[in-house]
Amino acid sequence: MRYIAIFILSVLSIQSTYSQINEIGVFLGGSNFIGDVGSTSYISPNQLAIGGIYKWNKSTRHSYRISLTYTDLKGEDNKSDDPRRLQRDYNFTNQIIEISAGMELTFFDFNLHPGEKVATPYLYSGISVARNEDSYFLSDVQTFQNSSSWAFGIPMVLGFKSNFLGNIILGIEVGVRYTFSDNIDGSYPADELLQPNRFGNQNNNDWYTFTGVTLTYTFGENPCYCPN
Repeated sequence: MRYIAIFILSVLSIQSTYSQINEIGVFLGGSNFIGDVGSTSYISPNQLAIGGIYKWNKSTRHSYRISLTYTDLKGEDNKSDDPRRLQRDYNFTNQIIEISAGMELTFFDFNLHPGEKVATPYLYSGISVARNEDSYFLSDVQTFQNSSSWAFGIPMVLGFKSNFLGNIILGIEVGVRYTFSDNIDGSYPADELLQPNRFGNQNNNDWYTFTGVTLTYTFGENPCYCPN
């Protein structure tokens, strides 16, 4: 939570320096993990996810976007439909803090300057990096190491947004993160001494999803991009 507060305060300071066309707000929803431990359902939030989000509306069709999100990823084999996982009965948790930056593209023009109600689906992608604790399984129990790693990934987000109340924009989105890590769940520790503790499909990396709502406030020269 401390990191999110610092992020929001930092973004607010941008207005006085550059006075650009901005949005700032929060994300609130849920997360779920897809990997070698737990359920294999793709969209099945089971943990709270909360974060801050900032957008620079470059035009009516695209925005630059950065976000900071916190969640406690969780996986439980007893929630899986796979008989092998049910029999194994592993479970894990891992707190992550994710920073994501990229571009948001709207299907239709999203110009708030005339003051009319507008709405559009949108896509977002870019790059993400998530700090997570290193762990492995010892005697069927997750064991944390005294270290952490950064899992780089590619976010793929589909959403819908509307200015339902003046300068307040409400968005609903589902975002999948494909990561370049296979040890968020402790199934593939990097330490070669822990190689006997590795398990699962080592050809597939970890995924996780954020599903929820965004609530942003527009400020700056105009509520949103205006060519005039």
